[in-house]
Amino acid sequence: MGNEKQRTANKMKRYKIINIAMIMSLILMTISCSDSLNSNLKYSAPELKGYSSQKLDTLSDFLDKSGTSSMIILVDGDVIFEYGNTTKKHLIHSIRKCLLNSLIGIAVEQGKIDTSMTLKELNIQDIDTLSATEQNARIADLLKSKSGIYHPAAAMSQGMINSLPKRNSDKPGTYYYYNNWDFNTLGAILEEKTVESIYELFLKEIANPIGMSEYKGEYVVIDGDDENVEMPKVDGFYQYEKSKSKYPAYHFRMSTRDLALYGQLYLNNGKWNNKQIISESWIKSSTTPTSIYNEKYNLGYGMLWKLRLTDDKKDIVSFYHTGVGIHMLAIYPDYKMVLVHRVDTENDYDYEKNNIYKMLGLVMNSKIE
Repeated sequence: MGNEKQRTANKMKRYKIINIAMIMSLILMTISCSDSLNSNLKYSAPELKGYSSQKLDTLSDFLDKSGTSSMIILVDGDVIFEYGNTTKKHLIHSIRKCLLNSLIGIAVEQGKIDTSMTLKELNIQDIDTLSATEQNARIADLLKSKSGIYHPAAAMSQGMINSLPKRNSDKPGTYYYYNNWDFNTLGAILEEKTVESIYELFLKEIANPIGMSEYKGEYVVIDGDDENVEMPKVDGFYQYEKSKSKYPAYHFRMSTRDLALYGQLYLNNGKWNNKQIISESWIKSSTTPTSIYNEKYNLGYGMLWKLRLTDDKKDIVSFYHTGVGIHMLAIYPDYKMVLVHRVDTENDYDYEKNNIYKMLGLVMNSKIE
């Protein structure tokens, strides 16, 4: 009987030692990984955040085959998954629009921009003269992509060109149309009102305060009408297409981890290290639906952010932006998650757009129930 008790005691002791060893290994993993990135991105073992390492390995296997170049998942501000070279800068394409959101929000808070102002009051005109109706569009209408101004714009995709409505067919504020003219003109308004470059503003107001590592605010100007122009290898560039519009597209090149920090700032409701960088009310307004553009999949638009809504369209599941349908920055408030997915579109690539939905499915499936 005594021997049986001793064996039981020894067994329990072994279990205790194993459990302590597992906990210590998880702690050591977290500490060692956090040293490998910067001070504003720390690692955590997935299980400590409620996710399965084994299922995330399945995600890695899928990314190997899909053509993904890099990816990061943050939960509670910690990296639980990293794939590829997350420090390499790529063109972010249309994700540039949600970067502009923060700068306009800050300028509004500083009293430099009044979103109720009309284009007429701002003296905004373009190559093809804007009509009196078009000039009634407010900054708020441009933010919601509801200006009703269907003027050609720099960096328009062929799909945008093909679907561009007729000029003056919709009054400002009445119809959602994802319109590069609105976005490019917003950038020009921001620069006029702040008397600073978008890229310098982003460095000062966002990148430096939250500790971005790769973004340095270096930028150039290119002629988008020149078919032989080369892709700049800096942080940003203005793409002028003066055959179409006075206003350039403002492109950003960013690393995966810097984009993740930006997403975390929004998940934190604009606060970083106890400092309110973007007002919480601006973020709430920006992520409140102003249009439902896809009823079937519950997709809406706020102000420079796309929204995935609940079935009743009353709440958001996530707010996000994509670039050419394969880059993604997504924030899931209920999951306390930030997700960044990248493809090296600056070089030859082979990525099927449907793979991004498969990737999202694998991410959600990795949560431990």
